[in-house]
Amino acid sequence: MPQSLLGKAISYALGQWHYSYRYIDDGRFAIDNNLIERDIRPFTTGRKAWLFSNSVAGAEASAVIYSLMLTCRACDVEPYAYLRHVLTELPGRQPGDDVTDLLPFNFNKK
Repeated sequence: MPQSLLGKAISYALGQWHYSYRYIDDGRFAIDNNLIERDIRPFTTGRKAWLFSNSVAGAEASAVIYSLMLTCRACDVEPYAYLRHVLTELPGRQPGDDVTDLLPFNFNKK
């Protein structure tokens, strides 16, 4: 029966057929979004703490740090080693120097 639980489940599955077919048609697509869910978890758990950013500059600084840490994770770089390297290297640079070599994807793992 269409209104039974099984009927509703089958109707839902048929409504999702286009998306399921897309996954089967191209094996590069992930079957779930667990990777994205894992990456946004720190943001969703930190929302209440961010309400207490006292200034726009503080919120922007937090956003930069979170972005760097997620880039470290994506590049398989250990965040503590990366930050230690950047914070010891950065004071020796002149204002206006190019610092792109200090980005996580340019960090040489030791």
